[in-house]
Amino acid sequence: MKAVKLAGIGELAVSEAAEPVIKDEKQVLLKVDAVGVCGSDVHYYKQGKIGSEAVKYPFIVGHECAATVKELGRAVARIKVGDRVVVDPAISCGECSQCRAGRKNTCRNLKYLGCPGQIEGCLCEYIVMPEENCYVSEKLTAGQAVLCEPLAIAVYAVERAAVNKDSDVAILGAGPIGLSVLLCSGLKTEKIYVTDRVRERIEAAKNNGALWAGNPDREDIVREILKLKPEGADVVFECAGRQQTIDQAMEILKPGGRLMLIGIPEEDKIHLDIHKMRRKEITIVNVRRQNDCTQKAIDLISKGLVNADFMLTHSFKPEQAADAFEMVAGYRDGVIKAVIEF
Repeated sequence: MKAVKLAGIGELAVSEAAEPVIKDEKQVLLKVDAVGVCGSDVHYYKQGKIGSEAVKYPFIVGHECAATVKELGRAVARIKVGDRVVVDPAISCGECSQCRAGRKNTCRNLKYLGCPGQIEGCLCEYIVMPEENCYVSEKLTAGQAVLCEPLAIAVYAVERAAVNKDSDVAILGAGPIGLSVLLCSGLKTEKIYVTDRVRERIEAAKNNGALWAGNPDREDIVREILKLKPEGADVVFECAGRQQTIDQAMEILKPGGRLMLIGIPEEDKIHLDIHKMRRKEITIVNVRRQNDCTQKAIDLISKGLVNADFMLTHSFKPEQAADAFEMVAGYRDGVIKAVIEF
């Protein structure tokens, strides 16, 4: 089969690889239809690691996956050959203390698509996944199915933040995750303020539910948001993974506010203004991917509760994967979500 592999820092190559086979009766062989390029994939592409998770080359990345069922293990009962599915990239054991506590996303034996040291990703023609990770999505296009992965993270984050009709929400970073948070928050409140450094993403935010959106390179976004909401925001979703946005969040939040950390910094350590955080009694919540929210994301799109199609800005063939990664890494051409189609 055709596979796109990381061959080194900033190096992607298309090569042949052995087609995977079903080894467990509850597994499913999937033909990959489309794969989204995620910021975490770009971390591996640019730095070769995220924290202690370092790539050993060659390695297949990718975890935002739309696929079609090709073959079933003998004990698979919920799906059938030919079904189009959204793939939940997190394979949890279901038996450890975290899984039993309802925290599959922090499973002690977690295996995640495209995560070094766990399992290779889906940027290839075929993958094998457990049946429970496959969600039928017949009403969705392949692009919409790809978007269900970042949308599921947003569903989980907004639930954890307890956003309601009275909440003032700031979203710092309007990439696919930030815009997904905007869509999910918009189901709860109309008071949403968004920032980003890319003009096209600011316009996308304005056109899809943001009460206000601004560029931190052109204006003092803290001052502008506090003009609109002098008491500060109830919740800030940090979706950029930058020290600057973490600092801005501390200024924007009201006393008793909640900082939701979703973005993945390139650095291994960030710093927090402990005195400001303490005096405001800020709650900090780390968001670890999604936790059993894939079906909820599918339902939001299939029932027309959210329209995420505007995020699908660019498509590529596998042979153009390096161009896709360079575009996303450099925020070029107004890219929001680049999709590689097999």
